[in-house]
Amino acid sequence: MKPPPFEYQDPRSLDDAMGLLAEHGEEGKVLAGGQSLVPLLNFRLAQPSVLIDVNRVSELSYLRRRDGRLQIGALCRQSRLEQSPVTRENWGLLTEAVGLVAHQQIRNRGTVGGSAAHADPAAELPVALTALQARFKARSARGDRVIGADDFFVTHLTTALEPDELLVEVEVPPMPEGAGFAFEEYSRRHGDFALGGAAVLVASNGGGVTEARIALLGAADTPLRAREAEDVLRGHKLDQGVAADAAKTAVRDIEPTGDIHGSSSYRKRLIEAMVRRALVRAA
Repeated sequence: MKPPPFEYQDPRSLDDAMGLLAEHGEEGKVLAGGQSLVPLLNFRLAQPSVLIDVNRVSELSYLRRRDGRLQIGALCRQSRLEQSPVTRENWGLLTEAVGLVAHQQIRNRGTVGGSAAHADPAAELPVALTALQARFKARSARGDRVIGADDFFVTHLTTALEPDELLVEVEVPPMPEGAGFAFEEYSRRHGDFALGGAAVLVASNGGGVTEARIALLGAADTPLRAREAEDVLRGHKLDQGVAADAAKTAVRDIEPTGDIHGSSSYRKRLIEAMVRRALVRAA
């Protein structure tokens, strides 16, 4: 339970951090909240030669609303996102999702950017950000680029970030006016990783659903948009029957990984139930 030896760097500015990433590349690893990285180090699942601690890069700790969009600095603590009135009143799906992350002590230290960059498909924030069609701003010594949610999460614990890039901001567009939302998950104990879940957002008019987004937790090696299930909803009034049909469609082709906590078939049925519950509550 001890990490491998590493060189420790403590940059105080974003420029300094960029320089260190450019210098060390794949040999460097960024430390933000450390709630995921430190256990990986202790289990020797990650063995960087250089640890770049960005906690003192205070310019990345903001949370603000600008031009109708929510801009979240990568070092914004999860607890700040959870407690923000701006988030609660305008991006309630994020408030629900982050409130389910582990325990309060973890959220006090964990960062929004760190959770996104860690890219665990069983983590709440990547799933919620996928449903909200967030954009991820990466920076390196070569410049900036913006990556959409569909392209950011590549596979299990892997993102589209290059070795010399740092995730500096997550930008969330406004939710559709009058949209309903819900985040549902099931875990064996409070604070455990969920065995399955879903983030749902639906907007409707008198004639039925006009926009629908469903992102699945624990269904694949990335947060998974259930686009065919979204198509099932459009144009229909969202009642129990339509929700059940959409939930069945959402899990039809998934094959979740099974383990001692639940087989693949169990998790598939569980995720179906979470989608159905989320849709009904969102309606």
